Amino acid sequence: MYFPVADIELSPFIPPLVACVISFFTSMAGVSGAFLLLPFQVSILGFNSPAVSSTNHLFNIIAIPGGIYRFIKEGRMLWPLTWLVVIGTLPGVISGVLIRIIYLPSPEAFKIFVGLVLLYIGVKLCLDLFKKTPAAKKENTPTEFTITNARVNLKYLQYTFNGKDYQISTLSVICLSLIVGLIGGIYGIGGGAIIAPFFVTIYKLPIHTVAGASLMGTFITSTIGVVVFQLLSTSSLAATQHVAPDYRLGLLFGLGGVVGIYLGARAQRYFPAKIIKSILAAALLFTSAKYILFS
Repeated sequence: MYFPVADIELSPFIPPLVACVISFFTSMAGVSGAFLLLPFQVSILGFNSPAVSSTNHLFNIIAIPGGIYRFIKEGRMLWPLTWLVVIGTLPGVISGVLIRIIYLPSPEAFKIFVGLVLLYIGVKLCLDLFKKTPAAKKENTPTEFTITNARVNLKYLQYTFNGKDYQISTLSVICLSLIVGLIGGIYGIGGGAIIAPFFVTIYKLPIHTVAGASLMGTFITSTIGVVVFQLLSTSSLAATQHVAPDYRLGLLFGLGGVVGIYLGARAQRYFPAKIIKSILAAALLFTSAKYILFS
């Protein structure tokens, strides 16, 4: 099958298969898998134009709803955190799209940028894994998965999970989300792959409680990202490069992602947090090393 925007020929069975496998594991951590699909498209498929970012956003739109449905059905959607993430990431992701098109159109510069972002996230996750505390041990074996007493005001977001109360600053979440949205808009991931590890490593929130909010935030911001990329595709900024998504390729990735994210969201409760973090950290570090050393 020929994909016109990516300008590649590929078996139609490969994109959904790759997306399904990646999304199954990453969705347990609240990440759609787009951050690993991008290296696959750039390095394996040779899809290097800014359209690869918009195609990644399209993948998120198609793939994520099934996972969101599972988290909502099982009472593990932390709605106050979701809306704080959306408020912060929306302006950031729009700015990130513009930066990607204007300042980072070349594959070489983009690969180095991606590698540095992934390296930072991977290191943060590894530090969290090696830091042994009683709280971390307790997080690995939750017995109650429903989020209760969730409430938010201008100062704090609070909720209860697995018999323990958690509290974080409302303003700090919005500010972090703004920065994450900027990076996510450039990268084409909606920000979930960055903000989920931050919630776990810096705010010390249980990974089982941030996954749903992260996926929902990624879905909403990716929707905005695709709209912005599509609008800019008719402007003078896109006169010499592809900007709009490759809808055929994005659809195939998305179909595989639907299955992978749904199954991952359903299986998450059976995986200890340490295993989920380890899988995510290994994938991040491997990909970042490849991009930084061989770009």
